[in-house]
Amino acid sequence: MNRSAINQVIRDMEALIATYRFALPPFATWSPEDWAKAGPAYDELRDNLLGWDITDFGSGDFRKVGLALFTLRNGNQASPERYPKPYAEKLLMLYQGQRAPFHFHWYKMEDIINRGGNDVTITLYNGDTNGARLQTDVVYSLDGCRLTAPAGTPVVLKPGQSITLTPCLYHEISVPSKGGSVLLGEVSMCNDDRNDNCFYEKAGRFPEIVEDEAPYRLLCTEYPDR
Repeated sequence: MNRSAINQVIRDMEALIATYRFALPPFATWSPEDWAKAGPAYDELRDNLLGWDITDFGSGDFRKVGLALFTLRNGNQASPERYPKPYAEKLLMLYQGQRAPFHFHWYKMEDIINRGGNDVTITLYNGDTNGARLQTDVVYSLDGCRLTAPAGTPVVLKPGQSITLTPCLYHEISVPSKGGSVLLGEVSMCNDDRNDNCFYEKAGRFPEIVEDEAPYRLLCTEYPDR
């Protein structure tokens, strides 16, 4: 992805978050110079990848296949003694007509909440330990209501609605081609994007960046060493 595109996505997400009156933590607005001055007291942010996270999943077409995220808090499965939080929280943005590809998490259970804007569709399949996508009925929870549906069922979340996604439950997130962007919340167990994602089709989680302009905000994978 071009840095200029990443910068614009972050600005758009900041504007959407402000529209729904969600206040971000101070480190959300840090410049690269601020990060360079942040000492070991901020290791939790670095080690657990808190902050901005923009990905096109290796598609080369972010507006079609991509996702913008901001991680607010996170524990660390690899270092539970140092970072004992068993939970994580994120905000996500998708533009109209955009989707995040089918994937599941080996370990993480999560709730996806429509915080405002457009509708969002979550399409569901069961997965297995080999990463196959099964044609068996799926069981999920919609705002605390336990439901069973055929494989491939599209579940539409309107603003305020939420769905619980269990481990090994494939899900694709998509937004209609009209109606604007959507702001989602995610409340989950610890998040580990380096080891806990299983994509149905080959995908890259973190983008390769073409530096066509200076960074507006650093991504969570770019923080300088302390």
